[in-house]
Amino acid sequence: MEIGVNVPNFGPGTDPDALRRWAQTVEGLGFDLLMVSDHIAITPDVAEQYPAPFYEPFTTLSWLAGVTRRIRLGTTVLIVPYRHPLLVARMAANLDRLSGHRLVLGVGVGWARQEFEALGVPFGQRGRLTDEYLRAMRAAWADHDDYRSGPIPIWVGGNSDAAIRRAVRLGDAWHPLRFTLPWLHDAVERLKTVAGEQDLPGLAPRIALRLTSTPVTARDRLAGVGTIDQVLEDLEALRLLGASSVVLDPFHGDPAETLSPETAWRDLAAVAASWKENR
Repeated sequence: MEIGVNVPNFGPGTDPDALRRWAQTVEGLGFDLLMVSDHIAITPDVAEQYPAPFYEPFTTLSWLAGVTRRIRLGTTVLIVPYRHPLLVARMAANLDRLSGHRLVLGVGVGWARQEFEALGVPFGQRGRLTDEYLRAMRAAWADHDDYRSGPIPIWVGGNSDAAIRRAVRLGDAWHPLRFTLPWLHDAVERLKTVAGEQDLPGLAPRIALRLTSTPVTARDRLAGVGTIDQVLEDLEALRLLGASSVVLDPFHGDPAETLSPETAWRDLAAVAASWKENR
């Protein structure tokens, strides 16, 4: 099971130097995957969770591809309805080739109604548009003489039943976000039911990462929150559940965290060392 990191590409502490240090730290610790988020218009609803400045994912990952060598690069998640599918297909194919075929495209339908309005995209049609655009992107990549990348892995993000159905129809993996382990066990059973006789997509969850000095015993404890032993147990449980990849998200919602990434790096270093020791 590979382990990745969701790197903050937004907030007051984020600039080119910070992004480079994040990328080199994550790769240096031995993680397998570096992922970033996606927004275009930082409307008030977006700014509450992802404040400016916001570094656009394709631009950012293209630059980070040049300062890394091994680590895979991806989005968690690209908001599909925001861009023309042929533009996304072209940018993704170019980035994949330029990076040495390291791209993973995590995708979602989006949630920020004001951002949809600012971009002139109908919020109520975001599900239909996502399905249509994903099909168009896959069709484009099938033209090898033009795009020359081959198929790029698509992880369908989201915790809803609609996201599960979309992952079965159009994804290589389902990418649920921040959850309790009991919820995920039930959701994986729903995924199997929806898939039926179809191929079951892979499982590539994104979980929180917050290390504590004492065990977290609350029933609603998120996977990835607790002592190092609890987090290692969570990772092992995800592996046994069939996860091929797990993305750790060390951002807890306070923009000031981006000014002092050392706390997140310390937690990531502890997980990396302990996971290797227990393999």
